[in-house]
Amino acid sequence: MQVNSRIFQDTLYLSIHGELDEHSATYARKAMDEQLRDGLFKQVIIDLSELEFMDSTGIGVMIGRYKKMKERGIPVFISNPSPHADKIFKMTAMYEIMPRIN
Repeated sequence: MQVNSRIFQDTLYLSIHGELDEHSATYARKAMDEQLRDGLFKQVIIDLSELEFMDSTGIGVMIGRYKKMKERGIPVFISNPSPHADKIFKMTAMYEIMPRIN
């Protein structure tokens, strides 16, 4: 599990690599929260192209980060979901709260 980030033109880009599950959730939560804390951005785009697996714990991590940003009025978008991530987001209707963008 790895979480990378960068800020470009008022957008925080996060990319998640590996598996987001029970074993990596604590690390992912802390790594994402650390980047989300700064607030030097107006939107968040999460790249899931390298996300190999996500279970219900991972869904909880994503929803938790979404709620933190919603409280601050910052929209969260998903880009480049892997086939597995795309299937999970469609099945759980998560694209309704974190829209997919190209």
